[in-house]
Parts: sequence; C-alpha cells; structure tokens
Amino acid sequence: MNEQTKRDRITDPEPRWPALVALLAICGLYMALPSFVAVGPHLLLGVIASALILSLILSHQGGMHDLNQVLAIVVNSAVTLALIISLILLINALPERKESPILLMRSAAMLWISNVLVFALWYWRLDAGGPNYRDRRERHVCGAFLFPQMILEPDGVIVEGNWSPSFVDYLFLAFNTSTALSPADTQALSRWAKLLMMLQSLISLTVIVLLAARAVNIL
Repeated sequence: MNEQTKRDRITDPEPRWPALVALLAICGLYMALPSFVAVGPHLLLGVIASALILSLILSHQGGMHDLNQVLAIVVNSAVTLALIISLILLINALPERKESPILLMRSAAMLWISNVLVFALWYWRLDAGGPNYRDRRERHVCGAFLFPQMILEPDGVIVEGNWSPSFVDYLFLAFNTSTALSPADTQALSRWAKLLMMLQSLISLTVIVLLAARAVNIL
C-alpha cells in the first residue's frame, strides 16, 4: 500500500455510527424487557450501559484504539451474557404459566432481534483486528470471513479496488445466521468465527422453538 492510499484510508475511516445505533438498540430492547426476563433493575442497567457507551465514544475520539477495542469486547461480552441469562429466564418462565402468552412471545421476539444485533457487533469488532485496523488497509483481502467481494476482480464493475466490509455487511451475516441457521453468501474461515456463529444459531433456534411451541399452545 502506498503512503497516499494509507493516509486516505485513515482520514476516511469506516463510520462508527451504525454500530453505535445497534448498541443503543440492544440497550433499548433490553430495558423494554419485562422484569421476569431482565437481569437486575432497568435503571441500573441503563446507567451502566450509558457509562460504557460514553467510554467507547471518548476512547475512539481520542485515538486510543487499543483501549477502545478492550472496552468494546467488555461491552459485547456483557450484552451477550445478559442475552443468554434472559433466554434462560424465559425458558424457566414457560412451565410456570404465570405470564401471559403475548408477553412471553414479545419477550422472545425482542431477544431474537437482540441476538442478531449482538453477534453483528461481535463479527464487526473482531474481524481482521476490528474496524480500527481495517481502516489502515487498502483493501480487505483476508479476515475471519470470506465475503464475495474478496474473490472478485478489484477492477470489476461490482466491487471497487479498495473495498472493505462495513457494519451492514456483518449485520447481513448475523441476520442470515439467525434466520437460515447457516451462512449464506459469506463463509466463516477462522475457528472463533465458527464458534460464534454456532452460538448465535443455537440461541436463535432456541428462541424460534419457544415461539413456535407457545404459538401451538395458544392455538
């Protein structure tokens, strides 16, 4: 990569706002969950989430990329753990039949959407060292996932020579994994990516089975 291209990539980095919107959506969905599937008081969770998100923004704006990466992993780990615990609480609530079917199904739907957003953040944050390192590349030629654009000719009509994945590409990957329970056009190459996709598919399948079972009981 020549020096001019490197400077262009760093001065024109990948926008971070889509990932921030996804993270805020996860927090909003979690705070909207009923208390029987939520971990801790909603107000406390909101304060902690706000502090962590603010720390992410400040570390990125200050150019502290290593700290930003560590904080992002902490945030992603926290929301993933909260998602799994909420799913367990939802499963435990089904046999008790204390909550209304509509409330149970709405909770399951919110957890399914959160599952897509959470793992999209994981893929976006970890692939090829994360967005801070991908910004320094002229073109995305290797990583944990094989995108179709990576195997097309750089001078082709569809893909520009300096193509690099953005958050939408990882969101599309996560959505396909939750709906088809398998990759669609993008293949996982690394072991950590395969393990994360397996976990996401397992969570999605569990939620779908819960929704189907509850719908049958209602009918």
